[in-house]
Amino acid sequence: MNIAYTTNELFAAKVAASICSVFENNKDMEEIVIYIIGESLSDKTIENYDKLSRKYKRDIRIIQLDDINKYLDFDFDTSGWSQIIVARLALDQMLPEEIERILYLDGDTINIAPLNELWHADMQGAVLGACIEATADMKRRIALGMETIPYINSGVLLMDLKQWREQKTGKRILEFYKENNGKLVSCDQDAINGALKGNIFYLSPRYNFYNIYWTYPYKTLKKRMKNTFYYSKAEVKSAIDSPAIIHYLGEERPWRKGNRHKYRGEYEKYLQKTPWKNEKMEEGWKLYFVFWNIFNVLIRPFPELRYQIINHLIPVMMKWRSKQLKKKKAITKG
Repeated sequence: MNIAYTTNELFAAKVAASICSVFENNKDMEEIVIYIIGESLSDKTIENYDKLSRKYKRDIRIIQLDDINKYLDFDFDTSGWSQIIVARLALDQMLPEEIERILYLDGDTINIAPLNELWHADMQGAVLGACIEATADMKRRIALGMETIPYINSGVLLMDLKQWREQKTGKRILEFYKENNGKLVSCDQDAINGALKGNIFYLSPRYNFYNIYWTYPYKTLKKRMKNTFYYSKAEVKSAIDSPAIIHYLGEERPWRKGNRHKYRGEYEKYLQKTPWKNEKMEEGWKLYFVFWNIFNVLIRPFPELRYQIINHLIPVMMKWRSKQLKKKKAITKG
């Protein structure tokens, strides 16, 4: 099984916890090779990944990426996220030619069940397998030409790299991104959706399980997916009862002090098995989570209202994050 991650120094510990969870829950897998696309990783971080590799007797290969712009010949806006996230769009160029299938995982994921079935999934000729994100708003879907096509989350991607290269899929995605002036609401995720709509195999929600499944009742999610395919109620229930990959989407992340994420213990457990076991939690979130938890209690009986509120707040948060990133860059250059 081949797995790829992208990371910078700030996210290195989270990626390590994710890798550890994969090793711990797939001990029967004969071979696991991890590829880390790293943005200027320090020698200490590389040394720690090597320690993790030797501990589990598994292969971790690091590909240092000093400049993502060598793969993207246009300006792009990541809405405040690190530019390393768009590296997944060029995995076909970065990884060895002999790799024909790769499982890409975001660094904010934790694996808690075997992935053998996922790895060997028959994607029925599609170049990409991913999970549906029901909460993508209709306005964005229409803009991407996806009014009647499910929108997917790019945190877990099963890629047929052989077909990907043959069909020049990476080039198609980058061209779509470029045609939109490098400015999309969810940057590379929107580019993948817009360019590959109709050529995506929908994986079970067990493999990209995140907070919407206990935040919104099934009927609310189904309503958001009107006029298009969505998972059955039984499939969603199976994901809730036995998720395989936890994706810590949103602001309530397990490394932030004061969070009450249902699966925070899973992240903490695997982090303790890595060289980053003494990593301190992020401070400054306690008051935020107090208000967040009060909001969740009060809004629980009104899922549709909650959706509307959150959907209006997301663009505001992304613009704020983008401004903060630009400020940091300006300070660094200064």
